[in-house]
Amino acid sequence: MADTALGAAQQMRAAETVNAADPVGDSQYAAAALEAHKREGLELAVRARWIAMAVISVFLVAVSPTWDVLYYHGILLLLCLNGWLIQRYGQVGRSRVELLLIFMDLLIMTVGMVAPNPFSPSDLPLAMQYRIDNFLYFFVILAGGTLAFSWRTVIAIGVWTSAMWAAGLGLAWWFADPFPELTAATQAAFGPGTELAAIMDPNSFNIPLRIQEIFVFLLVAVTLGISARRFSRLLMDNAGLERERANLSRYFSPNVVDQLSQNDDPLKQVRSQDVGVLFIDIVGFTRMSAGQDPHRVIELLRAFHARMEREVFRHRGTLDKYLGDGLMATFGTPMAGPQDATDTLACAIAMQEALADWNRDRRRRGEPEICAGIGIHYGETVLGDIGANRLEYAVIGTAVNVAARLEEMTRRLQAQIVMSDDLRGQVMAEGQAPELLNDFTCHDGQDIRGLDQSMRVWSVTATCG
Repeated sequence: MADTALGAAQQMRAAETVNAADPVGDSQYAAAALEAHKREGLELAVRARWIAMAVISVFLVAVSPTWDVLYYHGILLLLCLNGWLIQRYGQVGRSRVELLLIFMDLLIMTVGMVAPNPFSPSDLPLAMQYRIDNFLYFFVILAGGTLAFSWRTVIAIGVWTSAMWAAGLGLAWWFADPFPELTAATQAAFGPGTELAAIMDPNSFNIPLRIQEIFVFLLVAVTLGISARRFSRLLMDNAGLERERANLSRYFSPNVVDQLSQNDDPLKQVRSQDVGVLFIDIVGFTRMSAGQDPHRVIELLRAFHARMEREVFRHRGTLDKYLGDGLMATFGTPMAGPQDATDTLACAIAMQEALADWNRDRRRRGEPEICAGIGIHYGETVLGDIGANRLEYAVIGTAVNVAARLEEMTRRLQAQIVMSDDLRGQVMAEGQAPELLNDFTCHDGQDIRGLDQSMRVWSVTATCG
């Protein structure tokens, strides 16, 4: 392996580690999740508002089939329009435009319910509007706010609504033009000075009941705000879990990530298992990178690793580690599959095909070809976590060493892939894709450094280098 390439790869890994632990990166990831959640919530809230306004408009006609109901239909239309504006300008964090639109929402509601209906006959006291309990419709706005806004905004909606309703009540009481004859008739019917007469008086605003409405609304708003805050925390935690899952998917194939995320501590038990092992390394990288700009060397390594790891994951493999200008991958880890040896071989062939496609592009740009040697083996390994505080999933054993030696042998045999006879036998036993073995040539009695006995290996002749 080239020392310069190894150093560059270590710098890349260090940068990734810093980014993974960077709280700024975490906050950006969480902010993106919150933005997506709020955007979805705003769209849902607007749809819910439009449906609710349509239902209310029909309900108003049903309970009051008179022309004066058109006044309230106009208010409903304004609320629908304002909801669309809130959806358009809503964003995570502080938004003065959004807060202004929410304030206008509540103001439209308050004015529509407190101000006299210009289409209604003037033979009813203004206080009678409070008998209809229009204040209940504010709960629709409050409930919709929990779908899209932060807990602070939900509580602000409660406070603003209570303040507006109290102010509107005070103004209505101050400017109301009572009908004394109605009060006299009520007292005559129920007795002067009685509690029942006070309750039934058409000129009475029933202030204690109005205060009770405001108090209950505030309690509901605070409760919903606390619930929204708790949900935001759960969302932040979930964003962190998704980030961890995304980081995990950089090392394991998607099916393995699913297994890891659905099981408790599946990797901690050390065990022996037959797996496929693959080593790949760029041929002549030291010579190629000599005198090159370090930034261009890093770009080359990134492009190479990206193509190779894509094939690893596409063939249900696990990226064990980067090795400077190469990498190690395993197949059948952490859980064994029905075609691990076949996946190993198919991945090696796909890697060489990916390199061939890349080299065609490089030749068109006048750049040198990238040749790589691949060694693949199938055998028994030991799997498990190593480390104390910072754990690392490890695959060790003679099978790993053999695969690394087979990758080194590609230079001597002038081959692009060298495969052990053990892997070839397992591919035939699996019977999934025996045609993958067609282009391989047998080499008997090959000495493997570190092993006492020679091995039979199979190779595919190199087409570059």
